[in-house]
Amino acid sequence: MQSYPKISVITPSFNSAPFLESAIRSVLEQRYPNLEFIVIDGGSTDGSVDTLRHYHSALTYWVSEPDAGQYAAINRGFSQATGDILCWLNADDLLLPNALNIIAEIFTLFPSVDWLSSLRPGTWDADGHLVKLDTLPGFSKAAFLDGLYLPTTTYKGYWLQQESTFWRRSLWQKIGGELPRASLAGDFALWCAFYKYTELVGLEYPLAGFRTVQGQRSEAVGEYMQESKAALENLRLFWDWHPNSLTRARYSSLMLLPQMKYWAQEHLGYSGQRITKKNPKIANSGWDLSSHHFLP
Repeated sequence: MQSYPKISVITPSFNSAPFLESAIRSVLEQRYPNLEFIVIDGGSTDGSVDTLRHYHSALTYWVSEPDAGQYAAINRGFSQATGDILCWLNADDLLLPNALNIIAEIFTLFPSVDWLSSLRPGTWDADGHLVKLDTLPGFSKAAFLDGLYLPTTTYKGYWLQQESTFWRRSLWQKIGGELPRASLAGDFALWCAFYKYTELVGLEYPLAGFRTVQGQRSEAVGEYMQESKAALENLRLFWDWHPNSLTRARYSSLMLLPQMKYWAQEHLGYSGQRITKKNPKIANSGWDLSSHHFLP
């Protein structure tokens, strides 16, 4: 690339000293040449501030003072951000190597893409070991509205991983320039807001991972799902959408018949867009953006 779009990474933090440095290093070691890295700490008392002082020269902006919680910190960070591409990375999560360069290359190559997320989301354990990469079948507004990304639905559900999701400033401004009001499911509410304007594009490349730590906020699955379902119902009202449960129920039986699989993908599955490497065996082979039909 002759020029690199500015990428703003926002990291909210509160008493995350055991993990904060790893998160910071996963961003800085990308060595992305046009990075805006903002850390908003909620007044930690566990040594996190010492870490922030150690890295202060590499951070665009940081502050440590009491706030109203994680999403207030994220909104404060985004209010400081000036990047062309935006994302947030929680203080206990990690980017995978070269993620930011790949994101910049793709957003530059495909101006029609307003937001994307990895179809290969990662998971780290508490020690920072990458323990798995999941495989998501694809993204589409129809699948999202049907509840495919609500994990507690009665059929197979998936997470749309926040750490692996990036979007353009122009889309962020369309939704009002701040996260929708939420206690736990601010990420899911944000996806609902984005889906009012444009489709999500899937990337066949891992970008980041969620770290599982005992006692973290994400363990409150019941409250998270309650908020997510409310946000999804509002989106369904916006699009006047009625989920087709009969069609979903057919998927499992069809998948048992290999000769029906491709027919089902075309006629009963979902249609979205995904980005794939043109030829992984050839350096600098570039990327393809194409239509993609999939079954859950």
